[in-house]
Amino acid sequence: MIYRAAEKTMETERLLLRPFTEADAPEVSVLCNNYAIYKSTLNVPYPYTIDCALSWIATHQQNFEKNRLYEWAITDKHSGQLYGAIGLSNQQPHQRGEIAYWIGEPYWGNGYGTEAAQAIIAFAFQEKKYHRVYAQYFQSNPASGKIMEKCGMHYEGTLKQHVYKNGAFEDIVYYGLINPNH
Repeated sequence: MIYRAAEKTMETERLLLRPFTEADAPEVSVLCNNYAIYKSTLNVPYPYTIDCALSWIATHQQNFEKNRLYEWAITDKHSGQLYGAIGLSNQQPHQRGEIAYWIGEPYWGNGYGTEAAQAIIAFAFQEKKYHRVYAQYFQSNPASGKIMEKCGMHYEGTLKQHVYKNGAFEDIVYYGLINPNH
């Protein structure tokens, strides 16, 4: 992973993680206006309009500058195609952060989520000096857990019927990783 602080970008073998811009809103809306994304994420609304995308993107720069939350567009390094999003919270008093991501359904199964998550973990440990990163997923979305496992994260527990969504309770599964340099 190559991090460029001035541009707030990260480069991996196939991806460029970069800040979102307003110009991304139409594509974000298309990718997120998908029931499969909605049902497997905690905070993505459905239907997902361009206004939803614009409101979400409008928070990114200030969150990044105030070290609250870092969010990136997951894009193809060469074509610029938007594949999804990944974020990392900053819980500085505890020297930890939570990773969250979504990949547009047309791009599932290509390893983009894993590659982006590996870059974010490197960013958290190398650039931000976090002691720990963690992530959670709905038990009904095991593909998200596979990403966590491929990134070296370890199963930490399941919160039974922890979230109420779409008229049913969902189990939440937690994975985490301690900075190996601490």
